[in-house]
Amino acid sequence: MLQHIKYKKLIVSMLLCCSQFAFAAPVVKEKLSPLHSDSEEPEHSYAEVPIESIQQFVQIYGIVRDNYVDVKSDDALFQQAIKGLVSGLDRYSRYLSAEEYRQLIQYTEGDLASVDFALSPELHVHKWIIRDLKIGSDSYKLDLRNGQAILKIDNQDLKNLNQDQVLGLLYGSIGSTLQVQAEDLNGNINLVRNKKIETDIEPVMLHNQVLVLKIRVFQQDTANEIKRLIEENSSPRLKAVLIDLRNNPGGLLSAAVESADLFLNSGIIVSTKSRSEGNQQFQALPGNEFQNIKLGILINHRSASAAEVFTAAMKEHQRAWVIGEKSYGKGVVQKLFPLPSGAALQMTVSHYYTPNGNMIEGQGIQPNQTYPLPPEMKEDVYLDHVADLFLKKK
Repeated sequence: MLQHIKYKKLIVSMLLCCSQFAFAAPVVKEKLSPLHSDSEEPEHSYAEVPIESIQQFVQIYGIVRDNYVDVKSDDALFQQAIKGLVSGLDRYSRYLSAEEYRQLIQYTEGDLASVDFALSPELHVHKWIIRDLKIGSDSYKLDLRNGQAILKIDNQDLKNLNQDQVLGLLYGSIGSTLQVQAEDLNGNINLVRNKKIETDIEPVMLHNQVLVLKIRVFQQDTANEIKRLIEENSSPRLKAVLIDLRNNPGGLLSAAVESADLFLNSGIIVSTKSRSEGNQQFQALPGNEFQNIKLGILINHRSASAAEVFTAAMKEHQRAWVIGEKSYGKGVVQKLFPLPSGAALQMTVSHYYTPNGNMIEGQGIQPNQTYPLPPEMKEDVYLDHVADLFLKKK
């Protein structure tokens, strides 16, 4: 009888918990683009609470709490259940504790970051070794040490990778996470990319008069920088511009749209479809400034999000020739939903669609020509080969 009363009280507490979720308004605006903003207070629909499902959950909860080999507090079990509910939606949605949420809102969306240590190769043993790790840093607190070898990043073996490929695995949007497998430690360690990387666009003029613009992440001023660098390097000898988006994790949607608009004078750049946010379209504005420039785009399997939006728009409008590898396939808009406890939900609310109506999420962008960087080839040689292939295309 006591057990029955205890779980009946638990059902009541869960109903109260559900009402807290219902009233938790998404007061933090969509982070990927200032164009996606909440100008009005969002409306909410209140569905009936599925009592039978709640009762089943409570039954399972009781079994786990009373029979699991280790004692787990009610709070620990509820936190675990909430995390499972959100993380099971897709690969990006997650529950953030109050501390995780506090750290996340300190970051500036669009910044590129790495972890709080460097990796350098030990060629004679084919390993990548931790350097410049400071005592007391986040990674140090997780038992990583200078001189220790990192074997894998996000399940990718580092043994035969070059410097650019390893940096591509380390770099990502600030506040994002990665997993590392370290020598002499069991299991994977989750790290947060919290060290900002300078992300000025790197211009390189190749011997064949192809201007390469390496864009590491789309930031607020990216379109203006592209415009400035093309104008500074324009001459009768300039044959083409190759935009290098390898390892670009995305950044600001607005920056990708503005960058695409430099090379288009009409048509859809990208659209978003959402059950709760409504559907939106982003159109190119009339303009002919760079219409006559031959344009190429270089991508790899870590080109994602805003980088894929830009690439898809250029490819489907037949404005650019795309070479490299199929991109990552991240095409979602996310929102933060703060909760009364100080925690928050980071949840997918929209999908990106290309001008032709293709979903980016889980699909990626297929290049016009597949040509990944061979492991034995140096970076400068690869760029020369890519530029030569590009110039042969009409």
